[in-house]
Amino acid sequence: MDISEIMMKMITMTGSERRSVSHFMKVHSFARTIGLCEHLDPETQYILEAAAVIHDIACPVCRAKYGSAPGHLQEAESSPLVREFFKDSNLTDAQKERIEWLVCHHHTYDPVCGIDHRILLEADYLVNADEGKHTPEKIAAMKESVFRTATGTALLESLFRKGQSYE
Repeated sequence: MDISEIMMKMITMTGSERRSVSHFMKVHSFARTIGLCEHLDPETQYILEAAAVIHDIACPVCRAKYGSAPGHLQEAESSPLVREFFKDSNLTDAQKERIEWLVCHHHTYDPVCGIDHRILLEADYLVNADEGKHTPEKIAAMKESVFRTATGTALLESLFRKGQSYE
């Protein structure tokens, strides 16, 4: 199953939620860019990109079940959804397990377990900071506590220069 097939399946599942599609496409783009610039091996790059596409797979379930989709609920609800998503795929068990783990920990900042986890956190935050209009103080705090890749840090600094407007 290539990344474009994963994207199409996720878009179909997401249906008319264009904002959700836009979000995961942006997270995927940042994750892909960071991974390639950080020279991930092809296997890790693939797993990262697949996880980036489906990282919010539990959001619709959480909104229906709880009325909102905070990170801890997404992480709690993700496992069976990820397993179902990939059940008929040609992915190895190891790939499925790692993607599932990443999706189930994409809001877990401590401990960070692997470069793919680090990059997924950075990519998701880049998008969330923009979409959520995060304050310069929150962005600076996240830079200090989460961002460790040179590429992710450079993107954060470029996108959120001091005094830059959100318009």
